[in-house]
Amino acid sequence: MVKGKNQPSPHASRLTPHAKTGTVLAFDFGEKRIGVAVGDTETGLAHPLTTITASDNRSRFAAIGTLIEEWRPACLVVGLPAHADGTEHETSRLCRRFAQRLEGRFGIRTHLVDERLTSWAAETALRDAGAHGARLKAVLDQAAAREILEAYLASTKNKTDSGS
Repeated sequence: MVKGKNQPSPHASRLTPHAKTGTVLAFDFGEKRIGVAVGDTETGLAHPLTTITASDNRSRFAAIGTLIEEWRPACLVVGLPAHADGTEHETSRLCRRFAQRLEGRFGIRTHLVDERLTSWAAETALRDAGAHGARLKAVLDQAAAREILEAYLASTKNKTDSGS
């Protein structure tokens, strides 16, 4: 089938060039839920986007594929949990695997970001804004993804500012 000019080409290809700057999608991976945030390297702003609650991997990756098609990110970011002393645990291994699968499936560079204390910071900010109970739980993962993305955007800005 030949695609016409008005039909979008598939984005999930290793051959599709991805910009060094632009939109970034970030993920707060969990076995039950995946929080997603969107941001931009130019503005340095990040916003909570959605929470993926599908229980099976096929549905999870289909939802992620839809987000990638819509947002066309330059890169992806996955939060990497660790103990307070920096040592990794079982969830760290699962997050690394998730990041590898994202990069392999969608052909988009995926970065890991230390996510220690992001859930705590997100919960504190949400509580300060008046969210409690079910409302808090509904948006906590995407707010944590925003915290992860903000850390990534700050680190890339610092590298740019220092001339790295």
